[in-house]
Amino acid sequence: MSHKFVTTSKAGDVHVVELSLPSALDHSEFDDLNHAIFQEIDSQPAARWVLDLSGAQYMGSAILGLMVNIRQHIIQAQGKLMLCCLSPRLMEIFRTCSLERLFTIAPTRAEALRGLSKGQ
Repeated sequence: MSHKFVTTSKAGDVHVVELSLPSALDHSEFDDLNHAIFQEIDSQPAARWVLDLSGAQYMGSAILGLMVNIRQHIIQAQGKLMLCCLSPRLMEIFRTCSLERLFTIAPTRAEALRGLSKGQ
């Protein structure tokens, strides 16, 4: 699937969602993003998922909330989620909000895929 801000693919049996986010989203764009991500995840919530954030340099509170909702949705279905490729700025935002404790974060997509293939 490809969407304005979301591209999905598979690496083996791991689903990869790549986000390309501008520094700001209006309400309509946020709603479209939310719908696109959950449409994809709802297809197999119990699967293993990598969320590649290499295309996101900043996240406001709405997107951070969306990340938490994605995590909760996947975990409730007994799936696995790993984030990867956070910029230094984005990693600092996650630390400031204590989200690095909530998510498993890998520095690269390859490391995230390896981590999920080991059953993390």
